[in-house]
Amino acid sequence: MLLRTFNTTPSCSQTPTPSSLHELEHEDNFGLYSVILPEEPFVFGTSHIPRRSVPSHIPRPPYASGRKLTPEEQNFRGKIQLGGEQEQGVREAAALAKKVREYAGSLVKVGVTTDEIDEAVHNYIVEHGAYPSPLGYQDFPKACCTSVNNVVVHGIPDCYRLVEDDVINIDITLYLNGYHGDTSQTFDVGNADDSGKHLIAVTNDALWAGIRACGPGKPFKGIGRAIYDSLKNKPFCVSSQFTGHGIGPVFHSQPWIVHTANEEPGIMQPGHIFTIEPAVIQGFDPKSWIFPDGWTASTENCARAAQAEHMVLITQDGADVLTR
Repeated sequence: MLLRTFNTTPSCSQTPTPSSLHELEHEDNFGLYSVILPEEPFVFGTSHIPRRSVPSHIPRPPYASGRKLTPEEQNFRGKIQLGGEQEQGVREAAALAKKVREYAGSLVKVGVTTDEIDEAVHNYIVEHGAYPSPLGYQDFPKACCTSVNNVVVHGIPDCYRLVEDDVINIDITLYLNGYHGDTSQTFDVGNADDSGKHLIAVTNDALWAGIRACGPGKPFKGIGRAIYDSLKNKPFCVSSQFTGHGIGPVFHSQPWIVHTANEEPGIMQPGHIFTIEPAVIQGFDPKSWIFPDGWTASTENCARAAQAEHMVLITQDGADVLTR
Protein backbone atom coordinates (compact mmCIF):
# COMPACT_ATOMS: atom_id res chain seq x y z
CA MET A 1 0.00 0.00 0.00
CA LEU A 2 1.96 3.03 0.99
CA LEU A 3 5.54 2.70 1.76
CA ARG A 4 7.04 5.10 -0.72
CA THR A 5 10.75 5.03 -1.45
CA PHE A 6 10.41 5.51 -5.18
CA ASN A 7 9.58 8.49 -7.37
CA THR A 8 6.28 9.15 -9.20
CA THR A 9 4.64 5.87 -10.23
CA PRO A 10 6.89 2.84 -9.57
CA SER A 11 6.86 -0.43 -11.43
CA CYS A 12 5.61 -3.32 -9.35
CA SER A 13 8.57 -5.34 -10.56
CA GLN A 14 10.64 -3.22 -8.19
CA THR A 15 11.05 -4.42 -4.63
CA PRO A 16 10.85 -1.43 -2.31
CA THR A 17 12.62 -1.44 1.02
CA PRO A 18 11.15 0.16 4.13
CA SER A 19 11.67 3.88 4.24
CA SER A 20 12.33 3.57 7.95
CA LEU A 21 12.09 1.25 10.90
CA HIS A 22 10.33 2.31 14.03
CA GLU A 23 11.61 0.92 17.31
CA LEU A 24 10.02 2.46 20.38
CA GLU A 25 11.43 2.43 23.87
CA HIS A 26 10.97 -0.78 25.82
CA GLU A 27 8.30 0.64 28.11
CA ASP A 28 6.09 1.22 25.05
CA ASN A 29 6.79 -2.26 23.65
CA PHE A 30 5.28 -1.46 20.26
CA GLY A 31 7.72 -3.73 18.45
CA LEU A 32 10.05 -3.36 15.46
CA TYR A 33 8.32 -2.91 12.11
CA SER A 34 8.32 -1.01 8.83
CA VAL A 35 6.82 2.45 8.99
CA ILE A 36 4.65 3.28 5.98
CA LEU A 37 5.22 6.77 4.60
CA PRO A 38 3.85 8.66 1.58
CA GLU A 39 5.69 8.71 -1.69
CA GLU A 40 8.10 11.54 -2.35
CA PRO A 41 7.82 13.84 -4.17
CA PHE A 42 4.21 14.05 -2.99
CA VAL A 43 1.50 13.36 -5.53
CA PHE A 44 -1.83 14.74 -4.39
CA GLY A 45 -5.06 12.88 -5.00
CA THR A 46 -5.49 9.58 -6.84
CA SER A 47 -6.00 10.55 -10.48
CA HIS A 48 -2.54 9.18 -11.36
CA ILE A 49 -3.40 5.67 -10.09
CA PRO A 50 -4.72 3.28 -12.78
CA ARG A 51 -8.18 1.75 -12.25
CA ARG A 52 -9.09 -1.83 -13.11
CA SER A 53 -12.15 -2.41 -15.23
CA VAL A 54 -15.38 -4.14 -14.29
CA PRO A 55 -17.47 -5.96 -16.93
CA SER A 56 -20.40 -3.86 -18.11
CA HIS A 57 -23.03 -6.47 -17.21
CA ILE A 58 -22.28 -6.19 -13.47
CA PRO A 59 -24.64 -3.77 -11.67
CA ARG A 60 -22.89 -0.72 -10.25
CA PRO A 61 -23.73 1.55 -7.31
CA PRO A 62 -24.88 5.06 -8.25
CA TYR A 63 -21.51 6.76 -7.73
CA ALA A 64 -19.86 4.29 -10.13
CA SER A 65 -22.54 4.33 -12.81
CA GLY A 66 -23.56 7.97 -12.89
CA ARG A 67 -27.21 7.17 -12.26
CA LYS A 68 -29.41 9.13 -9.89
CA LEU A 69 -30.31 7.76 -6.48
CA THR A 70 -33.66 6.03 -6.26
CA PRO A 71 -36.13 7.37 -3.67
CA GLU A 72 -35.37 4.30 -1.54
CA GLU A 73 -31.64 5.07 -1.63
CA GLN A 74 -32.21 8.77 -0.91
CA ASN A 75 -34.30 7.97 2.15
CA PHE A 76 -32.22 5.09 3.50
CA ARG A 77 -31.21 5.58 7.13
CA GLY A 78 -29.75 2.19 7.96
CA LYS A 79 -33.00 0.31 8.43
CA ILE A 80 -34.46 -2.43 6.24
CA GLN A 81 -37.66 -4.45 6.30
CA LEU A 82 -37.15 -7.86 7.87
CA GLY A 83 -38.41 -11.02 6.25
CA GLY A 84 -38.41 -9.82 2.66
CA GLU A 85 -36.32 -8.92 -0.36
CA GLN A 86 -34.19 -6.38 1.50
CA GLU A 87 -33.15 -8.81 4.20
CA GLN A 88 -32.35 -11.46 1.63
CA GLY A 89 -30.30 -8.96 -0.37
CA VAL A 90 -28.16 -7.76 2.53
CA ARG A 91 -27.62 -11.32 3.73
CA GLU A 92 -26.39 -12.41 0.30
CA ALA A 93 -24.08 -9.42 -0.03
CA ALA A 94 -22.71 -9.97 3.49
CA ALA A 95 -22.15 -13.68 2.84
CA LEU A 96 -20.14 -12.93 -0.29
CA ALA A 97 -18.17 -10.21 1.52
CA LYS A 98 -17.23 -12.73 4.21
CA LYS A 99 -16.11 -15.17 1.52
CA VAL A 100 -13.97 -12.50 -0.14
CA ARG A 101 -12.46 -11.47 3.23
CA GLU A 102 -11.40 -15.04 3.90
CA TYR A 103 -9.99 -15.34 0.39
CA ALA A 104 -8.06 -12.10 0.85
CA GLY A 105 -6.60 -13.41 4.10
CA SER A 106 -5.25 -16.47 2.28
CA LEU A 107 -3.23 -14.16 0.02
CA VAL A 108 -1.31 -12.55 2.86
CA LYS A 109 2.26 -13.83 2.58
CA VAL A 110 5.77 -12.45 2.81
CA GLY A 111 6.81 -10.93 -0.53
CA VAL A 112 3.28 -10.32 -1.88
CA THR A 113 2.49 -6.73 -2.84
CA THR A 114 -0.67 -5.08 -1.63
CA ASP A 115 -1.55 -4.35 -5.26
CA GLU A 116 -1.32 -8.06 -6.06
CA ILE A 117 -3.79 -8.67 -3.24
CA ASP A 118 -6.05 -5.97 -4.65
CA GLU A 119 -5.91 -7.45 -8.16
CA ALA A 120 -6.84 -10.90 -6.88
CA VAL A 121 -9.65 -9.47 -4.73
CA HIS A 122 -10.94 -7.40 -7.65
CA ASN A 123 -11.05 -10.44 -9.94
CA TYR A 124 -12.65 -12.63 -7.29
CA ILE A 125 -15.45 -10.13 -6.63
CA VAL A 126 -16.11 -9.63 -10.33
CA GLU A 127 -16.12 -13.37 -10.99
CA HIS A 128 -18.90 -13.67 -8.41
CA GLY A 129 -21.02 -11.10 -10.22
CA ALA A 130 -20.43 -8.22 -7.82
CA TYR A 131 -18.86 -4.77 -8.01
CA PRO A 132 -15.98 -3.79 -5.65
CA SER A 133 -17.65 -0.93 -3.77
CA PRO A 134 -14.53 1.18 -3.04
CA LEU A 135 -13.65 1.44 -6.74
CA GLY A 136 -14.58 4.96 -7.80
CA TYR A 137 -16.08 5.92 -4.45
CA GLN A 138 -15.02 9.56 -3.96
CA ASP A 139 -12.07 8.83 -6.28
CA PHE A 140 -10.77 5.81 -4.38
CA PRO A 141 -8.86 3.92 -7.10
CA LYS A 142 -8.81 0.29 -5.95
CA ALA A 143 -11.08 -2.63 -5.07
CA CYS A 144 -10.16 -2.85 -1.39
CA CYS A 145 -8.24 -1.02 1.33
CA THR A 146 -4.95 -2.49 2.54
CA SER A 147 -3.70 -0.79 5.72
CA VAL A 148 -0.24 -1.88 6.88
CA ASN A 149 1.33 -1.30 10.32
CA ASN A 150 0.96 2.42 11.23
CA VAL A 151 -1.80 2.94 8.66
CA VAL A 152 -5.06 3.06 10.58
CA VAL A 153 -7.55 2.79 7.70
CA HIS A 154 -8.05 3.42 3.95
CA GLY A 155 -4.63 2.36 2.71
CA ILE A 156 -4.46 2.33 -1.09
CA PRO A 157 -2.94 -0.89 -2.50
CA ASP A 158 0.36 -0.33 -4.28
CA CYS A 159 3.78 -1.91 -4.79
CA TYR A 160 4.70 -2.37 -1.15
CA ARG A 161 5.84 -5.95 -0.57
CA LEU A 162 4.78 -7.46 2.73
CA VAL A 163 7.58 -8.44 5.08
CA GLU A 164 7.79 -10.60 8.17
CA ASP A 165 6.14 -8.98 11.22
CA ASP A 166 3.87 -6.67 9.21
CA VAL A 167 0.22 -6.48 10.21
CA ILE A 168 -2.25 -5.72 7.42
CA ASN A 169 -5.92 -4.88 7.53
CA ILE A 170 -7.86 -5.77 4.39
CA ASP A 171 -11.19 -3.97 4.18
CA ILE A 172 -13.66 -5.59 1.78
CA THR A 173 -16.86 -4.01 0.50
CA LEU A 174 -18.84 -5.21 -2.51
CA TYR A 175 -22.10 -4.37 -4.23
CA LEU A 176 -24.24 -7.38 -5.13
CA ASN A 177 -27.68 -7.08 -6.71
CA GLY A 178 -28.31 -3.65 -5.22
CA TYR A 179 -26.84 -4.20 -1.73
CA HIS A 180 -23.43 -3.59 -0.16
CA GLY A 181 -21.62 -6.12 2.01
CA ASP A 182 -18.80 -4.78 4.22
CA THR A 183 -16.26 -6.49 6.47
CA SER A 184 -12.58 -6.37 7.37
CA GLN A 185 -9.91 -8.20 9.32
CA THR A 186 -6.29 -7.60 10.28
CA PHE A 187 -3.81 -10.36 9.50
CA ASP A 188 -0.25 -10.90 10.62
CA VAL A 189 2.36 -11.53 7.94
CA GLY A 190 4.54 -14.59 8.31
CA ASN A 191 4.77 -14.89 12.05
CA ALA A 192 4.29 -11.45 13.55
CA ASP A 193 5.96 -10.45 16.80
CA ASP A 194 4.05 -10.85 20.05
CA SER A 195 3.05 -7.17 20.23
CA GLY A 196 1.56 -7.36 16.72
CA LYS A 197 -0.38 -10.50 17.55
CA HIS A 198 -1.58 -8.93 20.79
CA LEU A 199 -2.80 -5.86 18.91
CA ILE A 200 -4.87 -8.03 16.55
CA ALA A 201 -6.34 -10.07 19.40
CA VAL A 202 -7.29 -6.96 21.39
CA THR A 203 -8.92 -5.46 18.28
CA ASN A 204 -11.04 -8.55 17.68
CA ASP A 205 -12.04 -8.57 21.35
CA ALA A 206 -13.08 -4.90 21.08
CA LEU A 207 -15.23 -5.63 18.03
CA TRP A 208 -17.04 -8.45 19.80
CA ALA A 209 -17.52 -6.36 22.92
CA GLY A 210 -19.32 -3.84 20.73
CA ILE A 211 -21.39 -6.56 19.08
CA ARG A 212 -22.50 -7.94 22.45
CA ALA A 213 -23.94 -4.50 23.25
CA CYS A 214 -26.37 -4.80 20.32
CA GLY A 215 -30.02 -5.77 20.36
CA PRO A 216 -33.51 -4.33 19.95
CA GLY A 217 -34.17 -1.52 22.41
CA LYS A 218 -30.49 -1.02 23.26
CA PRO A 219 -28.81 2.38 22.85
CA PHE A 220 -26.32 2.88 20.04
CA LYS A 221 -24.03 4.62 22.52
CA GLY A 222 -23.65 1.31 24.33
CA ILE A 223 -21.46 0.04 21.50
CA GLY A 224 -18.80 2.68 22.11
CA ARG A 225 -19.04 2.21 25.86
CA ALA A 226 -18.50 -1.54 25.53
CA ILE A 227 -15.47 -1.02 23.28
CA TYR A 228 -14.08 1.56 25.71
CA ASP A 229 -14.53 -0.85 28.63
CA SER A 230 -12.81 -3.66 26.71
CA LEU A 231 -9.71 -1.48 26.29
CA LYS A 232 -9.72 0.03 29.78
CA ASN A 233 -6.47 -0.60 31.69
CA LYS A 234 -4.79 -1.91 28.51
CA PRO A 235 -2.03 -0.10 26.60
CA PHE A 236 -4.29 0.58 23.62
CA CYS A 237 -6.73 3.22 22.43
CA VAL A 238 -9.39 3.36 19.72
CA SER A 239 -9.52 5.91 16.91
CA SER A 240 -12.27 8.49 17.33
CA GLN A 241 -11.86 9.77 13.75
CA PHE A 242 -13.58 6.86 11.99
CA THR A 243 -17.00 5.37 12.65
CA GLY A 244 -19.16 2.46 11.67
CA HIS A 245 -22.24 3.20 9.60
CA GLY A 246 -25.54 2.06 8.26
CA ILE A 247 -25.26 -0.10 5.16
CA GLY A 248 -27.44 -1.91 2.63
CA PRO A 249 -28.69 -0.30 -0.56
CA VAL A 250 -26.37 2.64 0.33
CA PHE A 251 -22.64 2.30 1.10
CA HIS A 252 -22.59 4.71 4.07
CA SER A 253 -25.55 6.13 5.97
CA GLN A 254 -26.91 6.80 9.43
CA PRO A 255 -26.71 5.47 12.06
CA TRP A 256 -23.09 6.47 12.59
CA ILE A 257 -21.50 4.02 15.03
CA VAL A 258 -19.09 5.78 17.39
CA HIS A 259 -16.44 3.43 18.82
CA THR A 260 -15.45 5.60 21.79
CA ALA A 261 -17.43 6.38 24.94
CA ASN A 262 -20.10 8.84 23.82
CA GLU A 263 -23.55 10.26 24.50
CA GLU A 264 -24.95 10.01 20.97
CA PRO A 265 -28.73 9.49 20.88
CA GLY A 266 -30.58 6.64 19.21
CA ILE A 267 -32.02 3.23 20.03
CA MET A 268 -31.53 0.06 17.99
CA GLN A 269 -34.71 -1.24 16.41
CA PRO A 270 -35.49 -4.40 14.44
CA GLY A 271 -34.30 -3.88 10.88
CA HIS A 272 -31.37 -1.62 11.72
CA ILE A 273 -28.29 -2.78 9.83
CA PHE A 274 -24.87 -1.26 10.38
CA THR A 275 -21.16 -1.94 10.68
CA ILE A 276 -19.03 -1.96 13.81
CA GLU A 277 -15.37 -1.44 12.90
CA PRO A 278 -13.09 -0.22 15.71
CA ALA A 279 -9.57 0.79 14.71
CA VAL A 280 -7.37 0.04 17.73
CA ILE A 281 -3.97 1.69 18.14
CA GLN A 282 -0.97 0.78 20.28
CA GLY A 283 -0.49 3.18 23.18
CA PHE A 284 -2.69 6.08 24.20
CA ASP A 285 -2.43 8.52 21.29
CA PRO A 286 -5.35 8.01 18.86
CA LYS A 287 -4.52 10.88 16.50
CA SER A 288 -3.95 10.21 12.81
CA TRP A 289 -3.17 12.27 9.71
CA ILE A 290 -4.08 11.86 6.05
CA PHE A 291 -1.48 11.27 3.33
CA PRO A 292 -1.42 13.48 0.22
CA ASP A 293 -3.49 10.84 -1.62
CA GLY A 294 -6.46 12.09 0.42
CA TRP A 295 -7.30 8.65 1.81
CA THR A 296 -4.49 6.90 3.69
CA ALA A 297 -4.69 7.61 7.43
CA SER A 298 -1.56 7.02 9.54
CA THR A 299 -1.07 7.35 13.26
CA GLU A 300 0.80 10.56 14.07
CA ASN A 301 3.32 8.78 16.28
CA CYS A 302 3.73 5.81 13.87
CA ALA A 303 2.30 3.28 16.34
CA ARG A 304 0.71 0.27 14.71
CA ALA A 305 -3.04 -0.03 14.28
CA ALA A 306 -5.47 -2.84 13.55
CA GLN A 307 -9.12 -2.92 12.58
CA ALA A 308 -11.86 -5.55 12.50
CA GLU A 309 -15.36 -5.12 11.10
CA HIS A 310 -18.67 -6.95 10.94
CA MET A 311 -22.14 -6.16 9.64
CA VAL A 312 -24.81 -6.41 12.34
CA LEU A 313 -28.55 -6.80 11.69
CA ILE A 314 -30.92 -6.08 14.57
CA THR A 315 -33.71 -8.66 14.64
CA GLN A 316 -36.88 -8.95 16.71
CA ASP A 317 -35.07 -10.80 19.47
CA GLY A 318 -31.35 -10.09 19.11
CA ALA A 319 -28.50 -9.15 16.80
CA ASP A 320 -27.36 -11.22 13.83
CA VAL A 321 -23.72 -10.88 12.73
CA LEU A 322 -24.04 -11.28 8.96
CA THR A 323 -20.33 -11.43 8.13
CA ARG A 324 -19.31 -13.77 10.92
